[in-house]
Amino acid sequence: MIEHVSIGVIGGSGLYRMPEITDKISHVVPTPFGNPSSEIVVGTLRGKRVAFLARHGAGHIYTPSTVPYRANIYALKQLGVRHIIAVNACGSLREDYAPGHLCIPDQLFDYTMGQRPRSFFDTGLVAHVSVAEPFCRELREHLYKAVIKVGGTVHKGGTFLIEEGPRFASKAESHIFRQWGCSLIGMTTAPEAFLAREAEMAYATIAHITDYDSWHVSEQPVTVDMVIATMHHNIEIVQMAVAAAVETLDQTAVCDCHSALQTAILTDRNAVPQMMRDRLKPIIGRYFGEG
Repeated sequence: MIEHVSIGVIGGSGLYRMPEITDKISHVVPTPFGNPSSEIVVGTLRGKRVAFLARHGAGHIYTPSTVPYRANIYALKQLGVRHIIAVNACGSLREDYAPGHLCIPDQLFDYTMGQRPRSFFDTGLVAHVSVAEPFCRELREHLYKAVIKVGGTVHKGGTFLIEEGPRFASKAESHIFRQWGCSLIGMTTAPEAFLAREAEMAYATIAHITDYDSWHVSEQPVTVDMVIATMHHNIEIVQMAVAAAVETLDQTAVCDCHSALQTAILTDRNAVPQMMRDRLKPIIGRYFGEG
């Protein structure tokens, strides 16, 4: 039997390779939505069992568009995860959000092009979940304090625009995104954050800034080499922040995210096909007397 874990971390493989993590066990967790990006590594960090998932898979094989987001969130839900700490590399759309800085965004703009399945719900079971506040307020505050504690330069708040990728933005796109009031640009936080809300999990991200995208006139256009170099610079502070956040996180804390479906399901319970109920049991079971 796979152990029960309350805290999940989604990011690069560098996170679960932290020397501080001990007693690691890898779990294969199949789901009705296929296999997650990778095996889930459960290890002990600061006295707590934590589930680590490499978003792009071992060896970084999934593009931002082909990451199996539904399988990833569903697999963590099956393990019992209630709080997800995400880590995302991103570009900055603001002068004051400089490469090497971190940010805890509070808003999300989904500018992907419809290639990614965005919901667990489909014909037979309709649910409209509120994502006016797409990141958990309590978990955002917790992550912000963790970064401050370990000495990182961090910004509180900002709109995180998610583009389809895998290419970087053109200058025209980058300038328009700035005009829209966006602060950060990335490729993977949507639909990940929205699926976490549907699964009634608290979710927030530490966005670490690797570049100024393509708008900045005094900087060279963003390249993979540039991103990788700054990622290596950022990873140590990100690892320290994740460890600090895990250490002080109350695993039993309850927030609005944990009851997101309470008023969201519109379909008459008696009209929901049993196949759909079985498929989504870890997510909807308690609303059908099966949790």
